[in-house]
Amino acid sequence: MEGETTNSAQEIRRLQRCMNDLVSVLALPAAWSGGESQQIVHTLLKALLRVLALDFVYARVKDPNGAVPVDTLHIATSGPLGRSPQTISAALEPWLQDDAQGQTAPARIRLDNEDISVFPVWLGPHGEIGLLLAGSGRDDFPLETERLVLNIAANQAVVSLQQARLLGEQKRVAGELDNWVARRTAELAAANEELRKEIAEHQQTEHKLRRNEEALRDAHALVARGEELWRSVFENSAIGVALTDLEGHFIATNPVYQKMLGYTEEELQKLGFDDVTHADNQAANAALIGELMGSSRRQFQMEEQYRRKDGSLVWVRNNVSLVPGTERLPQFLMELSEDIAERKYAEEALRASESNFRLIVDTIPGQVCTLKPNFEVELVNKPLRDYFGLALEQLKDWEFIGVVHPDDLERVIAQSRHSAATAEPYSIEHRCRRHDGVFRWFQVRALPLRGADGQVVRWYLLLIDIEDRKRAEEAVMASERNLKLIINTIPALAWSARPEGTAEFFNQRWLDYTGLTAEQASEWGWTVALHPDDLDRVTSYWQAAVATSDSVEIEARLRRSDGAYRWFLFRASALRDDAGAIVKWYGTNADIDDRKRAEEHVRRSEAFLVEGQRLSRTGTFSWRVETGEITWSDELYRIFELDPATPATLELIGRRVHPEDLPMIGDMLASAQRADSQFEYEPRIVMADGSIKHIHLIAHAVRDAEGRLEYFGAAQDVTGRRLAEEGLTRARAELADVARVTSFGVLTASIAHEVNQPLSGIITNASTCLRMLDTDPPNLDGARETARRTIRDGHRASDVVMRLRGLFSKKEAAVEPVDLNEAAREVFALMLSELQQARVVLQSELSEDLPLIQGDRIQLQEVILNLLRNASDAMNTIEDRPRHVRIRTSRDASDDICLTVEDTGIGFDPQHTDALFQPFHTTKSDGMGIGLSVSRSIIEAHRGRLWATPNDGPGATFAFSIPRNPEAS
Repeated sequence: MEGETTNSAQEIRRLQRCMNDLVSVLALPAAWSGGESQQIVHTLLKALLRVLALDFVYARVKDPNGAVPVDTLHIATSGPLGRSPQTISAALEPWLQDDAQGQTAPARIRLDNEDISVFPVWLGPHGEIGLLLAGSGRDDFPLETERLVLNIAANQAVVSLQQARLLGEQKRVAGELDNWVARRTAELAAANEELRKEIAEHQQTEHKLRRNEEALRDAHALVARGEELWRSVFENSAIGVALTDLEGHFIATNPVYQKMLGYTEEELQKLGFDDVTHADNQAANAALIGELMGSSRRQFQMEEQYRRKDGSLVWVRNNVSLVPGTERLPQFLMELSEDIAERKYAEEALRASESNFRLIVDTIPGQVCTLKPNFEVELVNKPLRDYFGLALEQLKDWEFIGVVHPDDLERVIAQSRHSAATAEPYSIEHRCRRHDGVFRWFQVRALPLRGADGQVVRWYLLLIDIEDRKRAEEAVMASERNLKLIINTIPALAWSARPEGTAEFFNQRWLDYTGLTAEQASEWGWTVALHPDDLDRVTSYWQAAVATSDSVEIEARLRRSDGAYRWFLFRASALRDDAGAIVKWYGTNADIDDRKRAEEHVRRSEAFLVEGQRLSRTGTFSWRVETGEITWSDELYRIFELDPATPATLELIGRRVHPEDLPMIGDMLASAQRADSQFEYEPRIVMADGSIKHIHLIAHAVRDAEGRLEYFGAAQDVTGRRLAEEGLTRARAELADVARVTSFGVLTASIAHEVNQPLSGIITNASTCLRMLDTDPPNLDGARETARRTIRDGHRASDVVMRLRGLFSKKEAAVEPVDLNEAAREVFALMLSELQQARVVLQSELSEDLPLIQGDRIQLQEVILNLLRNASDAMNTIEDRPRHVRIRTSRDASDDICLTVEDTGIGFDPQHTDALFQPFHTTKSDGMGIGLSVSRSIIEAHRGRLWATPNDGPGATFAFSIPRNPEAS
């Protein structure tokens, strides 16, 4: 329940942030209204950089006229990236290529040995407007909410950029109109000047002359206004403009002209028109200029090559006109120059590849066709034929065969005939019928190919399937229609305020919750819903935030319509214009009453957990394998006697671990990093004063949503318990020694008593027999009877020896039900300390479905103990590999119960296998050689068998099996 509460609180905070971000983004079009494209892009990037806390954001906006795209990069000043714009631009180059269009998945890029998450958002359904790239150093960027904000912001920007382009086109038309007004004003001024001269010549009345002079002053003012407008157009023209005198010396040039030739304006004013013109074109230019000044021709147009400052040549299309002079300004030449290098190269490439034209068109992976100058279908490529399911001859009658939707046909025919008559390119959207009868929306673009004489020789038609874009546009329009509904239905109380802090708008959820009307809550009326104890604090905080232009985040209680008060989180962000001034405040109130209660519950739970850990001397920890990050609880710092301010690291832990346990810890870490596992160890740690603590360490592995491995575990100080166990072990060993000595004494006395009786009888009877034989005559009958008694006592002595042999070999065991797994675990507990001191890692694989067996529990544990100690002793000299012992229990093919002990020790020679179980055969320097012999005797007494085999690798395996039902065996 606590986890669900925490998740709910986190989800609420995430939704609140998302809604705040959406409100900020949806308010941007108000700031863009009437702005230019570059202003829109800058405002968008600044807003995204702030709202989403990005490290950088990059935008490339394409020019609709085919000019160089405009790139804009904003980098967070307080972010972790100390990168130059050149470095970031170079890293983003793959997204700026044409072949990257369509990629919508986030990716990781490398910036100076640091991974950065980059998320591309295309401006326009097919990226025709441009591209937006958002970058963040966070591994989880972008979240779903951040994707939503980025996509909505991009859609808003696309609409505003299209409007800005339309406004720019309107301004261009207005500029041309201003040019016309300026020319007309100049003509009017010239006419007025002639009129003034005519009035002077005819000596008309002074009143008429004064009226004409006033008109002339008005004309001069109009001329000055026209010159001012002309200067603005001159400086901001999208093509190169140059003014020269009649001899060709430059008077003025605009920035585009200067950039095209690579000169500054001062350098060009020292040159003439012939200095930048290719020698092959100088004569033609001179002739045409002569025609301008000597005839009624007002302008001429030609394509020629210019020589740039660096010596390279560039193709331009020039439109040169003679501007008539006035009283204030002599006549001059105006040159409008457009860089047509790319078009020239395209024309040359087209002429060079004309022979392969049809093959190329037919293999284009798009829907393309070519038309004759009169718009008659000439060639249709295969993708387009496949779409319509018609042959070329059929498609020539496209106006009559229904391939265009009936509702669009008249419009398409009119547009095509207009372009055929005017040679103007066109772009139109209409529906085309697929071969299966389904209509889909297409954007059809027609471009003319002109010959050297400027006449159209062919039309190229490109059909782009925009069905998905159309649907997306309809969805965007639907989302805009529903925006107000969304704001009123979002799961938060939303509001907005004026720059000075007075309330302006509350959504319906806010009004429904408080029970106030919009009029009641406006201005400062909303404060009546605040808890009286919070009123002064909230209003003072809000006024200070408005004064300092800070973001707002404060918790306070808000009155519900039924009079109940609940805790809310008040958050607000300011929307600013380009100058940084606040335009409006947007905020939300999120209900955190349940979270506040949950936080109090969590605080109490954490206090209980801390006290519980302190009392049980148990600390908790987590370990992220990928990053090596380790988190300790306070109790774990107390156990290790370290400062809680010291970060926990593997190196720090290694300095505390006992030197003899370091290999064991190294094996544990290596195993944990290779695969998910659960580990449990009891290493020793050495304190600063040299004292030793025993730690019981246990942990299990989990993986997060991204598959990253993390271990959670606990460490308990078991020093007291270990010391008690070691004392108990020593006491048991001493007791065992005493029992052995006592048993040996009892056994010796029993042997002496049992054997002395028949031996005494044998000696007595032998002495009696001799005396009977020594009599004269010998007493033969008595001697015979005495001899028979001697034989009887000899048999009695033999029986005593047989019973003793049975005691040490195949005597009957004390039978009882035994759980072999439980018996083995008790042996493990006794041996654990000894194995750790010998640096032996014990691995147990005990089958959970073993049935009980019939046997002597103590004798079977003695066998297991003997095998386990032998395995440990076999690895005493091993230093080049881990010391591992694996114990398994299982059922064999005969359904007998098996126990196997496998070590990685020195092993043995297979030829000496039988000798291992012989009494007094040993490979140890201090061994007696009776352990395996006694163990085999015990197992055989249980109707089982004990055997040994060498491993394929290092070490050996000892095993025994016991029948489930000895009586049946």
